Amino acid sequence: MLEDIQAAIPLGFLLAFMIGPVFFILLETSVIKGFRAAVAFDLGVVFSDILFILLAYFSSYQLLENLSNQPGLYIFGGTLLAAYGTIIFFKKTKTTHHKSKISPEKANLLELFVKGFFLNGINVGVLVFWLGLVIVIGPSLDGKPKRVLLFFSTLLITYFIIDLLKIALSKRLQRQLTPHIVLNVKKAVGAVIVVFGMVLIAKGFLPKEQLNPSEIIKEIGQ
Repeated sequence: MLEDIQAAIPLGFLLAFMIGPVFFILLETSVIKGFRAAVAFDLGVVFSDILFILLAYFSSYQLLENLSNQPGLYIFGGTLLAAYGTIIFFKKTKTTHHKSKISPEKANLLELFVKGFFLNGINVGVLVFWLGLVIVIGPSLDGKPKRVLLFFSTLLITYFIIDLLKIALSKRLQRQLTPHIVLNVKKAVGAVIVVFGMVLIAKGFLPKEQLNPSEIIKEIGQ
């Protein structure tokens, strides 16, 4: 049991610093909308991950194989991400021009939770990652439900704690914010999300051999 925890903690730490659209939106939410808003968004992401892990655990290799034969899912998810990034990029920020500094924007916590769940959920690459991880890690845990639960619970808790630290550190930047900086931050985040969306779309056009489950698993295991 202790070995499972020790193995999960470094992986959870690594996952917290994996660069993706959610990573940038989490930091943006923390800086612009505050700590509680960012936590609500992050909880949505974590809840989405939990559903993906459950789906991966009960579906495993067969689902991964099916995903490799459905590149349209990558195109669909990538298109949604790119569209969302475009909206963020061109959306105007409401600011009060006579103020040199701004206060955190008011946030609907439930809306942010759904936003985190949605953005993580439409990224097919996240599901593929969890599927591959379950397939790679499962045998080392002897396929025992209690060990699997302990491993992935530890991983997600570690991941969430690191995210809380990132949110707390990002929040300190609020004092330095001006309307112009906020606008630039949102445009940068929007551009990054569009890029990730385009990458997902490109994956949808790759030859099936490059979406082969065995190759994906091999990459995860390295």
